[in-house]
Amino acid sequence: MRLGLLYSGGKDSTLAALLLEEFYDVTLATVHFGITDDWTHAERTAERLEFPFERVDLDESIAREAAGQIREDGFPRNGIQRVHLAALEELAAGEFDAIADGTRRDDRVPSVSRAQAQSLEDRHGVDYVAPLSGFGRGAVDRLVASTLDVTAGPSEEITRADYEAELRALIAEEDGPEAVGELFPDHEQTYVNGTR
Repeated sequence: MRLGLLYSGGKDSTLAALLLEEFYDVTLATVHFGITDDWTHAERTAERLEFPFERVDLDESIAREAAGQIREDGFPRNGIQRVHLAALEELAAGEFDAIADGTRRDDRVPSVSRAQAQSLEDRHGVDYVAPLSGFGRGAVDRLVASTLDVTAGPSEEITRADYEAELRALIAEEDGPEAVGELFPDHEQTYVNGTR
């Protein structure tokens, strides 16, 4: 069965790919709006890990709507959630038998509710798989430490292919770099260099 995994090049989506490869023909799929070219790291990582890679282009209007939501709310949660669900919809409408992401049990965003997962499956005839949904951050971090070579750092210093990077770039372009700091909390991001 062919599975499309939403892929950022970070530790969670990479660990999800490694867990799923025994059961599926996994393709790592990075969603892109054309705002930045940050997806290239994810493609290089996919090649190093020997997974097929696809770039999925979403309409820039989705990013602009999400950026507007972030500005209105004053925080990124709902905007990032909006983009994540749109990305899953795009994957589900494609040629995959199953779709997946790297969401963990304790993720606040993005997340996929049971109702949202069932809706995707019913409307598109795919399976939605969340292989890390039973793992908390500590368990994921321990598995990653023993399996992957990872670079970690603050969000503004780590370039990777995720929604937040493109939304940050869009907001910086439209509202200035200081707006990014006001809307997005500081947190650590990762990108994977390869396996250990």
